[in-house]
Amino acid sequence: MQVRPHSIKSRPRFLAALVLVPCLAGCFASPGGESSSAGGQPGSRLRVALAFPPAENFSPYGADATLLSRLGVTEGLTALDANGAAAPALAESWRRENDRTWRFTLREATFQDGADVTPSAVAAALTRATKAKPAPAALAGVTLDAKADGDRGIRITTAAADPVLPMRLSSPSLAILSPKAYGEKGNPDPVGTATGPFEITKVGGGGSATLDRFDDYWGGRAQASGIDARFVKDGTARANAVRTGDVDIAEAIPVAQAATLDKATLKEAGTTRTTSLQLNTRTGPFKDPKLRAAARTAIDSSTIVKGVFEGYADPGAGIFGPAVTWAESKRVKPAGRADAAKPDGERITLATYDNRPELPEAAQVVQQQLEKAGFTVKLEVREYSRLESDALAGKFDAFIGARNSLLDTGDPVGVLGSDYTCDGGYNLALLCDKNADRAVTKADGTDGTGERQDAAMAAEAAILGTDAVVPLAHQQIIAGVSTKVRGVVLDPYERTLVGTGTRR
Repeated sequence: MQVRPHSIKSRPRFLAALVLVPCLAGCFASPGGESSSAGGQPGSRLRVALAFPPAENFSPYGADATLLSRLGVTEGLTALDANGAAAPALAESWRRENDRTWRFTLREATFQDGADVTPSAVAAALTRATKAKPAPAALAGVTLDAKADGDRGIRITTAAADPVLPMRLSSPSLAILSPKAYGEKGNPDPVGTATGPFEITKVGGGGSATLDRFDDYWGGRAQASGIDARFVKDGTARANAVRTGDVDIAEAIPVAQAATLDKATLKEAGTTRTTSLQLNTRTGPFKDPKLRAAARTAIDSSTIVKGVFEGYADPGAGIFGPAVTWAESKRVKPAGRADAAKPDGERITLATYDNRPELPEAAQVVQQQLEKAGFTVKLEVREYSRLESDALAGKFDAFIGARNSLLDTGDPVGVLGSDYTCDGGYNLALLCDKNADRAVTKADGTDGTGERQDAAMAAEAAILGTDAVVPLAHQQIIAGVSTKVRGVVLDPYERTLVGTGTRR
């Protein structure tokens, strides 16, 4: 589908907000019919609107894993702290015994079905994850063996040295569930079998879920008595639900709708998600590094941040943005870039997807900037599921997408390997560069947090030096939150939203 260009400034936003008010009133009722908005006292239920519905029956092994962690349902052995380092969760401590073996000590905790969190249960849960098809993203290329060790210990051995295993185990896709969650076949069922502060008690056909407080949570009782969650794909509908008071919390408010909300209800935070222009290095015009350099020099990311993201983003500085707190101080200037050639009307196809409403608008700005530089650009926009396979197959010359660089494992090297190496599984630029591969391989084998970060930034510089990727913007999270609500958790990895301290 080719998209007709139009002016970004012409959106009749507030009128659209009034016309498109969704029928959400009355949808957020507590069990027994009592309105969840009544009273507003501590212990009230929270009404939450999420952007993406469960696609795999709440399986923790795929895209639904972050739904579960954002609602406070599931946990792993570890979590990520504000600096991206591994922090205790179900494991209260750990130590590395040798290059391939780590021992984790469990805290005293209970599954939501009443069973104790034991070493054998944790080992079984991790073993199940290693056998999932397809494998969870956090285990891509990793082979591990988990065994119980005494009353509170778990010993995990990997086939190759894995210096970031504690970070890897923080992934929502490696959540620990009760033995009752696992049947003979199929994905595990997290309903009433997880360990978080809220447990799922009812699922309404993929469009809603009811959660109650889990009173035996190891971290203390949550201040809200439960959550009534609805999955609302339309960003305008989510924004309107906040504006009209039909929900307490709505995630992923589109930039275009932020102006329709009272500023007191807008919450924003940096995120490790970066919007980038990926250039096809294997076929077509951008196989020529000089034309890739011409595209890079044509892009003014500050215009995109101001005109499309309206200030809710930072200009593209690299693969890792300011929410990766250590990145800027360690950033290395790319070297060996080709000199830009004149495009002379070179025809290219630029593709993006409309699941994130800012992306088509960003693509229109990029289209204009590339055309001003001398390219002839055809813009193609589709729904993501109808676009991904063609993009990975190199059927477009350029592609604009948004990627959370630390979502899967928290390890910066992970996204570099998957997205920019010859064997990378999500290599949209189809990059296969010996220097970049060598730098990523070196970073992957580097131990020590600071040393690994240094090596990751050297690898970032090697990748940027190819001009296969042009960072456009480092996005911010925008959530709509009632002024009555306190304690919403907006983390840069987009793994959390509601916690024990979230209340109304």
